[in-house]
Amino acid sequence: MNTHMTIYDISKKAGVSIATVSRVLNGSDAVKEKTRRKVMAVIEECGYKPNAFARGLGLNSMKTIGILCADSSDLYLAKAVYYIEENLRKDGYNSILCCTGFLQEDRESSINLLLSQHVDSIILIGSQYIGETSSQNQYIIDAAQKTPIMLLNGTLSDDNIYSIICDDKNAVKDATKKLLDSGVKKILYLHNSDTFSEKKKLQGFLEACKESNVKSYDEVKKSSSDNAIFYNVEKYTGSHEDIDNVRDDLLSFEKKSKIKYDAIVCSQDFLAVGAMKYARASKISVPDDMQIIGYNDSILTLCTEPSLSSIDNKLEDMCTKLIDVLISVLAGEENEHTHLFNATLVQKGTTKIN
Repeated sequence: MNTHMTIYDISKKAGVSIATVSRVLNGSDAVKEKTRRKVMAVIEECGYKPNAFARGLGLNSMKTIGILCADSSDLYLAKAVYYIEENLRKDGYNSILCCTGFLQEDRESSINLLLSQHVDSIILIGSQYIGETSSQNQYIIDAAQKTPIMLLNGTLSDDNIYSIICDDKNAVKDATKKLLDSGVKKILYLHNSDTFSEKKKLQGFLEACKESNVKSYDEVKKSSSDNAIFYNVEKYTGSHEDIDNVRDDLLSFEKKSKIKYDAIVCSQDFLAVGAMKYARASKISVPDDMQIIGYNDSILTLCTEPSLSSIDNKLEDMCTKLIDVLISVLAGEENEHTHLFNATLVQKGTTKIN
């Protein structure tokens, strides 16, 4: 008898999905008799018995979900935690929150801690959990062999992993094209990290510029024409809580390059607030002389005058969908592994796009 067999191992050996094994163990009628016999034969052969917690099977469940969040002081992540916990309570589940920070070893130790608590599933909030190499993602794949893994705004293809993501690339691309179509000539993209989501946003910005035949500043800086049309990309490396530092960085960029942009697209709302502070310090009229777009459509958009235009990434809808999929997975039902949401630009006072 193999006492270390998991539902994942049974599904592999039987050649069926984890959900199918779950339905067999739950006595569901939604399984063909031939499939049921095949699964039961593997279970008997291996001597598999669901443990007392029956993770993911709905049997004697602990009714507890683990949540990983890198930084609960981040507005986006904090709001996501709120929406997820609110929806979990509605379905009778409790939660355990681990704030992991950004180090790989801390992420891995936190997910192992949650597994030791026999949680029914683990939710990873934010695209920063998705690494660039397979080795960086192996701890997620390993955890998915023991319990369903839910990713909010990150994607990873493997068994028992479910992704709820926003189409960040096309959201930024569409907003950038609208600015360029409105007559913007000098446009800056300001971002602050290299996460999966941030890379998609930057990709969208660059694609919009390319499709509009707008070249980078480095390509046109030898031109003396005031009518030159170009884009530039700058990265802010400070804290998301130090908005004054965003202003100071933009002032420094201006002093160094001698450029006054007529549009700034920001990958986060706090960067857009910093851009507004920069505009005021430089006596630039918004939106007449410079348009600004943020991302997340958070409460920060109401903290400036005029209010910030921002891209709404449908965070509340995404969190609701994530829990709906999770509850369905725990019930042994088949589900799509990726669900994509489209973001929309919410125009307020810092843009004048028709």
